[in-house]
Amino acid sequence: MNFFERQQQVKRMSGRLVLLFALAVVGIVATINLVALMLFGGFDQPAGDIIGIVVTVSLLVLALIAGASLFKMLSLRSGGGAHVARSLGAKPVPEDTRDPQLRRYRNVVEEIAIASGVPVPELFVMEGEPGINAFAAGWSPSDAAVAVTRGALEQLNRDELQGVIGHEFSHVVNGDMRLNIRLMGLLFGILVLAFVGRILLHVRGGQRNPVPLIGLAMLAVGFIGLFIGRIIKAAVSRQREYLADASAVQFTRQTAGLTGALKKIAGIPAGSNLRNAKSEDVSHMLFGSGKGLSGMLATHPPILKRIQALDPTITEQELAQLRQRYAQAPPSGAQEDRAMGLTGGGSLPPAESTMKTAPQAVSASVGTPTENSYAQAGTILQQIPAEFLTQAHDSAQVVPLVFGLLMSSQHEVRVNQHSALVARHGQQLADAAWQAGSSLTSLHPMLRLPLAQVAFPALRHRNPQEQQVITGSVEALIQADGRLSVSEYCLSRLLHEELYEAAHRQPSWGRRRYSLSASRTGSATMLATLAQAGHEDPAAAQRAFQAGAERLFPGQRLPYAPPQEGVRSLESVWPALDGLNPADKELLVQAMVDVVSHDGALTVAEAELLRTICAMLHCPLPPMITSLSERPRPVSPDQA
Repeated sequence: MNFFERQQQVKRMSGRLVLLFALAVVGIVATINLVALMLFGGFDQPAGDIIGIVVTVSLLVLALIAGASLFKMLSLRSGGGAHVARSLGAKPVPEDTRDPQLRRYRNVVEEIAIASGVPVPELFVMEGEPGINAFAAGWSPSDAAVAVTRGALEQLNRDELQGVIGHEFSHVVNGDMRLNIRLMGLLFGILVLAFVGRILLHVRGGQRNPVPLIGLAMLAVGFIGLFIGRIIKAAVSRQREYLADASAVQFTRQTAGLTGALKKIAGIPAGSNLRNAKSEDVSHMLFGSGKGLSGMLATHPPILKRIQALDPTITEQELAQLRQRYAQAPPSGAQEDRAMGLTGGGSLPPAESTMKTAPQAVSASVGTPTENSYAQAGTILQQIPAEFLTQAHDSAQVVPLVFGLLMSSQHEVRVNQHSALVARHGQQLADAAWQAGSSLTSLHPMLRLPLAQVAFPALRHRNPQEQQVITGSVEALIQADGRLSVSEYCLSRLLHEELYEAAHRQPSWGRRRYSLSASRTGSATMLATLAQAGHEDPAAAQRAFQAGAERLFPGQRLPYAPPQEGVRSLESVWPALDGLNPADKELLVQAMVDVVSHDGALTVAEAELLRTICAMLHCPLPPMITSLSERPRPVSPDQA
């Protein structure tokens, strides 16, 4: 099952979920109506009176459940993943942390984010929790948060932590977070019905006052409905957990880490239990069961079944031996890391090289990192100088760093950029950006966009007014020389959209469904822009365009019109192309890959543009560092 098929599955599951809860609500409404009719005259009264009671009670109950559910969903959506993490007592990982466990945690998350092509989430840790657990929350990848327990950081080695984080990232990429928030909202709506019933139960009045009896009925039906709702939630969650375990293996490319983490959960006394009283609300979001529920209410499959799905040779006897061993000496992740030794990273190709492409492999890797993606992400992070990573994590230094990534190598242009920054931010920050630009001159082109990706989370902490000023300054920097390069466009587009989606929980162009036929003009513009950016020869660009057009609209010859505004032309296509259904998006991605791979080679600029476009279409694409060809291309920030 590829990324696009998983997206379709989540949509179908969301539909089934709404249907099941709708049936539960119908049962609740019918039961309360039955009680109300018995208390207000029975069934012998005129039909008009019966209809009036049924309509009134139904509207009141439906309004209560729907209003409470909508309120809960909107509050969770507005707060983002960070709100959910804080509600469980999780603390943000400090920017300047020296804690080796937290630094390892952050490094693992950044590696997987780069490998999977999604934004780096906010990081939280649940202190005082000895169990091994984690969760991802948020409405979209741009406002996601990942939290782990201190027990996980202390007891898991690096491979095992990668497996756990990979599991949580699969929830981010596959769209499970939005499904989880809907689950929380629907359950809250039914729970509020029981709360209101409890209030009505204590209403005083005469002996003939039926309100307390209605309250008793609402209380009973509400809790029964909540029980049924939790069964539905558990069934949905168990199915998603199996998929997340399988996806985690794809994200980290090895089963040993995830299997080891699950075995430690089975072996340590604390298991995956959480002490926080609110953990039941998010039980379906957790890596492991937070409260140890079993049977129909279990939100996770039995731990042995999860382990055997990854390694069928594991037996209950082996887990029993682990429990005995860990009862005497709890596992230490740090000691295991030292025993295994540190793995060295790879190297990057020369800056002006081009990469050979395998079109089918590239399109198949969307949302599903290939075998090399994770290793490539580790190489990328290891190759970025430590001083730049420190600045990227520091909210006080991150703005000059991002501006420095856009500073021109041409002195005259850089002077103009410096003047623009002085006018907008003052002399001190402008000087810091100049210095950052000078330091970043030698940074490998393949590292510039990943460094920006690591830096973006620190920018999310700025208030909306500051973010608006920053994005305006980015626009001023890229306009200083009167032209827009591919790398400049990619960085500015990713920055603007990530900040916007984190704040508004939706793309800047909104959400609207489009058919492929209605997106014909936008598709042609997209393919023509890619062809123009990757081919200096107009005839070669046209041939590449036609290759992609034939994939997208077979038998229909689209006219090739080179975009007059270059990559800026893409600004008009996002609403229609992001509004395509997953199957049409898959076809579009295949067509784009056909365009960029038509000449058999891929430059850094083409790879950046393709990854940026896929990010805008919410189809995350892993990095593409593969075998090299000999055709050099200029890839400096001014020329890319």
